Amino acid sequence: MDAKQYVSPTLPRARVLLEDASGGVHPVDVEVAATPEARTRGLMWRQELPAGQGMLFVFPEDEVQSFWMRNTLIPLDMLFIDSAGKIVGVVENAQPRTLTSRSVGLPGRYVLEVPGGWSRAHGLVSGGTVRFQGLEGIPVVP
Repeated sequence: MDAKQYVSPTLPRARVLLEDASGGVHPVDVEVAATPEARTRGLMWRQELPAGQGMLFVFPEDEVQSFWMRNTLIPLDMLFIDSAGKIVGVVENAQPRTLTSRSVGLPGRYVLEVPGGWSRAHGLVSGGTVRFQGLEGIPVVP
């Protein structure tokens, strides 16, 4: 399979509000990956991800998460977020089509993927605060 053959599945949508160190709030409209299949597929084969959009991976509980970039065609930032809504770590500009395991080594319940460089451009770092809109009612499947 290649990018031309891939059709993205329809996933639930929500909004993530990220607060920078100056108190500015940066909204991201996200597709929600809350099932094993959706979390495994992620943003594979996507040819673009516009600024202000992303994918939110939701897990049943806080635990150390690890991601790779298999079949991912675009560089991504990964923001690891705990169940209290705190950014516990950021991986910037993950290189496309690599199998390197990327983790921040701290427990988190959510991982937000946004276009590469977006986090730095908006001053988002560990310790920042995150709020979610529209996640209620989306079942999380272990």
